[in-house]
Amino acid sequence: MAPRDGSTSRHRDPGAHSRKKKSRDHSSRRAAAASEGTSSGAGSGTRQGLSLDALAQLNEYNARNPAGETTRPERVRRKRESRPREQDYIIVEPEDESPRRERRRRHDYTDEEKEARRAARRERRRREAYTDDEGELRTPKRERRRKEAVTDSERDYDSPKQRHRLIDVDPQDDEDGRRDRHRSRDRRKKRLVSGAIVEEGRATPEMRGGAGSKHSSWDSVSDEKQHLYSKPRAPGNKKKRRWIIAGVSLVVIIVVIAVAVVVSKKNSSTSSNKSGLDGMSENDIPAAARGTYLDPFTWYDTTDLNTTYTNATVGDLPVMGLFTSWDDSAAANDKVPALSKSWGDYASTPARGVNLGGWLSLEPFITPSLFNYDSKLGIVDEYTLCKHLGPKTAASTLEKHYATFVTEQTFVEIADAGLDHVRIPYSYWAVQTYDGDPYVFRTSWRYLLRGIEWARKHGIRVNLDLHGIPGSQNGWNHSGRLGVIGWLNGTDGELNRQRSLDVHDRLSKFFAQDRYKNVVTFYGLANEPRMVNLAAADVISWTTDAYKLVRGNGVNANIVFGDGFMGLANWQGRLTNMDGLVLDVHQYVIFNNEQIIYTHQEKVKYACDGWTEQTEQSMNTATGFGPTMFAEWSQADTDCAQYVTNVGWGNRWEGTYDSGNASTEALTPKCPSQDSSCSCDSANAAVGSYSSEYKKFLLMFAEAQMTSFEKGWGWWYWTWDTESAPLWSYKQGLAAGILPAKAYEKDFSCDSDVPDFSGLSENY
Repeated sequence: MAPRDGSTSRHRDPGAHSRKKKSRDHSSRRAAAASEGTSSGAGSGTRQGLSLDALAQLNEYNARNPAGETTRPERVRRKRESRPREQDYIIVEPEDESPRRERRRRHDYTDEEKEARRAARRERRRREAYTDDEGELRTPKRERRRKEAVTDSERDYDSPKQRHRLIDVDPQDDEDGRRDRHRSRDRRKKRLVSGAIVEEGRATPEMRGGAGSKHSSWDSVSDEKQHLYSKPRAPGNKKKRRWIIAGVSLVVIIVVIAVAVVVSKKNSSTSSNKSGLDGMSENDIPAAARGTYLDPFTWYDTTDLNTTYTNATVGDLPVMGLFTSWDDSAAANDKVPALSKSWGDYASTPARGVNLGGWLSLEPFITPSLFNYDSKLGIVDEYTLCKHLGPKTAASTLEKHYATFVTEQTFVEIADAGLDHVRIPYSYWAVQTYDGDPYVFRTSWRYLLRGIEWARKHGIRVNLDLHGIPGSQNGWNHSGRLGVIGWLNGTDGELNRQRSLDVHDRLSKFFAQDRYKNVVTFYGLANEPRMVNLAAADVISWTTDAYKLVRGNGVNANIVFGDGFMGLANWQGRLTNMDGLVLDVHQYVIFNNEQIIYTHQEKVKYACDGWTEQTEQSMNTATGFGPTMFAEWSQADTDCAQYVTNVGWGNRWEGTYDSGNASTEALTPKCPSQDSSCSCDSANAAVGSYSSEYKKFLLMFAEAQMTSFEKGWGWWYWTWDTESAPLWSYKQGLAAGILPAKAYEKDFSCDSDVPDFSGLSENY
């Protein structure tokens, strides 16, 4: 450390101190001898003259100490008397600037000075390891010091090298340095401590005026000594502590930053809107419910949800998120009645609606981004996706999808398009999960309830569609699990039969509430039961039981069952005398090898002629079931969209559809030209690249289907939006001009001639 006056430190001769002291002692003895001779004469009463030797000594002394100068003892005495008393010391707050002059920086020293400082520090540290409690100069007992040093080093240090430096100290070197250290300690007793100790980094929490207090104190020296000299200090101890503290601090800072980043990302990715929690505290949530699906603090989005905690249920299903009041005064448009008024006869006023497919029941081709994994992982449906992600990641991933894929703006746009109904597919895990199920439990239930309320707000009536039931009713990916049908079939067929009835028991009790009587106008039992692979009698029996259960629980809505791909004529005379039971038919031309080969003109004609004929046949109880609705259709004229035929199965259009079933596979091209020129490139191109002739076809194809299906109880387009399949998206079709601006205003009817679309290629 540089001296206070700013001068550079100098090398000191280790023996200089002892030689100067001997010289001073010799001079004092001569002065004392002269003084003794004088005083002895006075003491005896006889005045005696000085001897020649004494006189010579006195003259020599006076020559060295001229008159007017004081001796060293006198200077020391006066200096002590001139020092301020403790109460006169200037108090320096630790936070204030130290009264010391600015120290020289390390880079200000020359190499020789740096080496000298390092040597001095090494010497000082070696000696300080041997200070004694009294500060007396004595020869240490080597063995005792060795034991103490080893004990202390073992207590504070791990390095054998450091213990060696503590032990192997030359006692003679130690004794030579004691006098300097003793004097410096005496000077330190008089030093103002608070500023210096803080400045030098030696303040302790126990010291007033140290780092642990804002008050300075002149009596903190004893505390400082106690901490500095209570036991031998190992060389580099302070430096090592500083490095350790710095290292620990750095680790803490890194951890804090990492946690902050993770929390920030978590908040940004899991909290799109938490405004409903303003003024609420997590303490308002019972301890047992915290972190569960009932805890609104765990919800990704609280927009338009009642976040007041409740565990109330209806039909054993929670009413979480619902407000107690509702308003059914809105109408979707001026062509249809408000919700509070009766719709009337759907046969004369057909529904015009759209599906919210891929929202609460995932479908790979609608949101392929959720299924873009290495094919070797086998992620092909919601079951395998959730199993791969694990419970926590699946929950956060799917809830973000639920909250963002459909919003209130969706319902605003649906109403603006002239649509008046919405079909909401959801699956049984919104209600219940079973052992082995990886599905996200109950989260989609909250979004289903909010979706219904948004539909109500904009005057849109709801078709509830149970899209996936226990065991899978068709073995297709949109049922939740691709593969074997486990409902009414296989080992657990009867178990899943009962489970599906139990699910409807709870659902129907909930939706029998007064708040749903006007807005939920259709209640679906099971989407697309695959009756070509199931016993028809078993499906009809289950449908009968489910109908009675739902009606018995108070649901007055129309109850919907699927045609099962059995052929519309085969439903004539079945499931009779069931009021409000409606047959649901899904019409596509691209999912079988006989129809996908139709030309553009043939597709439009088939929609006008073939589907109109089927509709009229089904609506007549003499030839078909009776009330018939068309809850799925699209204007897609190819099966080229990614994953529309299942993940990794190829497509019929290009002849790559490998279903593993000889009766359904298509291993040769099935576009109208049925040759190697068949390509999906143009079919999967962006809407902006479509020619005007192709757009004319797409609009006519859509309006032909609308015309045909409106001869029944109406239609629901599949689906409202997709990530990358525009011919399956009503929203994108509107923007591209390939759907009517208003669903109730069509330019084409099947009474008009259908052009041959000769300008269009039949192999793209």
